Amino acid sequence: MIAKPLISMLTLLGLLAATGPAAAQQGSIGPSLWQDYTSRFLDASGRIVDNANGGISHSEGQGYGLLLAFFANSPSDFEQIWSFTQTELMIRNDGLTAWKWDPGAQPHVTDVNNASDGDLLIAYALAMAGAAWEREDYLASAAALARAILDNVVVESGGRVLLLPAAEGFDAGERTDGPVINPSYWIFESFPIMAILAPSDRWSRLQQDGLALIAQMQFGPRQLPAEWVSLARQPKPAEGFAAEFGYNAIRIPLYLLRASLEHIELARRMLQAMTIDGTPAIIDLSSGQAKERLEDPGYQFVNHILACVSEGRAVPVTARELTSQLYYPATLHLLGLAYIMEKHPSCL
Repeated sequence: MIAKPLISMLTLLGLLAATGPAAAQQGSIGPSLWQDYTSRFLDASGRIVDNANGGISHSEGQGYGLLLAFFANSPSDFEQIWSFTQTELMIRNDGLTAWKWDPGAQPHVTDVNNASDGDLLIAYALAMAGAAWEREDYLASAAALARAILDNVVVESGGRVLLLPAAEGFDAGERTDGPVINPSYWIFESFPIMAILAPSDRWSRLQQDGLALIAQMQFGPRQLPAEWVSLARQPKPAEGFAAEFGYNAIRIPLYLLRASLEHIELARRMLQAMTIDGTPAIIDLSSGQAKERLEDPGYQFVNHILACVSEGRAVPVTARELTSQLYYPATLHLLGLAYIMEKHPSCL
């Protein structure tokens, strides 16, 4: 007896095409922008190189690479990135991906724990590409990974549904201040897709509870969320981590804007608090002072998105090209450009 698929191919294609802001963004990254990105950060093996972090690769980078390759409508690059991800990172027995790959180490995977944001990005990109390019193998892999995420890192605690940053090390039974979360791991635009791939009401609750938590996490003089937050009682910066609004947290307003205009006020408040003299900054939550100003255009692009969406202000000409030489801000820049090109082309 042949088992029936959980979701028919036609149903999945239709739902994915109609759901989420990424569905219409295929082709929103032009060939020259994509060439600039891949020439700097994609090597011949299919790994995205984090050149500001010792040249390592990680599941987050592979997920971003897959999503950007889909936006660039580049099936060949997508397949190359996916092949590396499958071969090198999908080595866990729970269906999640190992997060860290170091070219200078043997074995190359130096930490087999997963990173939930990387897993979400990979599953999301596979689903979008599988639907657009009619690749059943991508859709099957996306569904399996979405189920593994749901089973291993989407948990109920204290009346909330939470996304643990990884399968090991962050739950209440593993830390005295647990559970500990990282709010920048909530990739809100992916959750409706995950709910199609691995049906459960926990996805919608995860989205609702994540938004409520981000609105509640107002720490220090600037009322910003910490990167790592303890939810053992009332939310507070987690023990053993710097109490700061840091590099990871910069993604939060970007994800809010990409997911829905309904969240524009929350994104606006956060962007205003994290910006000093027009420049995003790493903020010490206790003092409210800037620990580091982030001058790279990739970091500053989130402010351009907000100005476009809320005021109709044109993106500066100098911000329409990919000038960053570092993986992370360049990636944020392209994610922002893809969104503007598809949703607000009048700003370009």
